[in-house]
Amino acid sequence: MNQPNPIIKLKKAVAPYEEINTRTSIKQIVNTIGPLILLWYAAYLSLSVSYWLTLPITVVAAGFVVRTFILFHDCCHQSFFKSRLANDLLGTITGVLTLVPYQQWKHSHTIHHATSSNLDKRGTGDMWLLTVDEYAASPLWRRIFYRFYRNPLVMLGLGPIAVFLLQYRFNRRGARRKERINTYVTNIAIAALYTLLCQAIGWQAFLMIQGPVFFIAGLLGIWLFYVQHQFEDSYFENEEEWSFVQAAVEGSSYYKLPKPLQWITGNIGFHHVHHLSPKVPNYNLEKAHDAAPPLQEATTITIASSLKALRYRLWDEKAKTFVSFKAVKRRLPKSDGVAEAVKGQLDGMAGRRTSLQGK
Repeated sequence: MNQPNPIIKLKKAVAPYEEINTRTSIKQIVNTIGPLILLWYAAYLSLSVSYWLTLPITVVAAGFVVRTFILFHDCCHQSFFKSRLANDLLGTITGVLTLVPYQQWKHSHTIHHATSSNLDKRGTGDMWLLTVDEYAASPLWRRIFYRFYRNPLVMLGLGPIAVFLLQYRFNRRGARRKERINTYVTNIAIAALYTLLCQAIGWQAFLMIQGPVFFIAGLLGIWLFYVQHQFEDSYFENEEEWSFVQAAVEGSSYYKLPKPLQWITGNIGFHHVHHLSPKVPNYNLEKAHDAAPPLQEATTITIASSLKALRYRLWDEKAKTFVSFKAVKRRLPKSDGVAEAVKGQLDGMAGRRTSLQGK
């Protein structure tokens, strides 16, 4: 109602691209899930030749799992089919293929869109983030755990297992009946599918194929989600100063990928467009970006520049930027440093052992 004209114009510029093209959606099902099945079968056939031939096939198959997740993602936003029932049905099926319960993820992701970059509403559908002041005020155990959580090897190594294999198998506290049932159905369907595959080709062959497919796809999924919100000049504000449009355009990056990777990731690199208007189907995101000049001013990152995000650990509210632990360490009292505290505890233990040995 009282929105400034630039915002109204921006939303009007994007609105035409919210139109769903059912034929294109069906085409995407065919050119995504079809190749995924064929690649999985090809990986099985290649086992009789060499596992070194199997592994490259699983890498490509993992890419198609990521693309399958984008179809799932659009269904969650009701932007893939015009029919809610069709979206829910395809969303549940693709949720089985990607190990993600549809209704559960839809709930948390809706909250993510409504609260993205809002420092007062963190915790649902996003990655754990502390500000510099919060980190400084945290007890030692919390800082150690936070460092562990934000470590790239943990985030990208253990993350796929912790999130896709474990976390998504359980309902959140307070989940509604529809959401709980959908999680149960998804789990049963995954167990049935995997059991059938194990019986058909043997559990060893199944693990040799599905293991790398799952891990690589999970790693890529977590990386995409991480890097598209956690870049140096991102946007985070407290509730009273938070703006939905600024959070979308300034708090979400334009991840400029090579065309093949842009296709396999379903244009999700145009994340700023998606956050501004979640109703835009994945196949219209680039068109919306090109049609609205203000969207083209969003922070652009490439594969090379995105790697810098691995150093970003804390949000500095004063400087309005991400900083590393090393940068923050200089601003903390020396006695409060995690490394110093841990070293002190280890030195104390060593001293006690020496004392006992002397006795």
